[in-house]
Amino acid sequence: MSDIEITETAKVAILGDTTESFKLKRGEQVNLTRLDPTLRRLMIGVGWDVIGFEKEAPDLDLSIFLLDKNHQTRMDEDFVFYNNLKSLEGSVEHMGDNRTGAGDGDDENVLVDLMSLPFELTRVAFVISIYEAEMRNQTFQSVRNCFLRIMNDENGIELMRFNLDQEFKELDNATAVIVGFLERNGPNWFFEGTGKMTSGGLKDIATQYGIVVSY
Repeated sequence: MSDIEITETAKVAILGDTTESFKLKRGEQVNLTRLDPTLRRLMIGVGWDVIGFEKEAPDLDLSIFLLDKNHQTRMDEDFVFYNNLKSLEGSVEHMGDNRTGAGDGDDENVLVDLMSLPFELTRVAFVISIYEAEMRNQTFQSVRNCFLRIMNDENGIELMRFNLDQEFKELDNATAVIVGFLERNGPNWFFEGTGKMTSGGLKDIATQYGIVVSY
């Protein structure tokens, strides 16, 4: 697995200055363990703003897929979302659904306990999707200021932030985005920002990872 060079911005995160964090770009990968060797628990925050709607605002949801070496879930409980807030072993916990995206800061959060994540799970995928997008005729064209950030849950320091606004301009009918992957490589944990958009919604992404979604 390749790694990117730690920049001055990343060094600030190591030193504990909360005013800066590593700014990830699409296709980049950062070694989180190198940024903070004390990492045991991560708090993942995602946020967005919804604009340009006349009736009902799009309802965005954060979903998490726990994947093995074949990039597949082992069981239904490896799909963590608003109807299944905690993985079977309790290593990943969704902190609850936000249906409006109103206000500043994080709209939804996920706690990841790296120490208790089963060893056979090597990758964690983070997906943001629009609920009932096809029925409501809604896409990511109405979404702005979307981001994912990673913090050390034990001290609150933000280590990394990935802004996705540029990605949303690429696909007019996008209803879901694979934001990125948390991946284990030996003793190190990496995050890769993908920003992969799809018009098939959460259902297609879940199917790709071995989950059958019926709705």
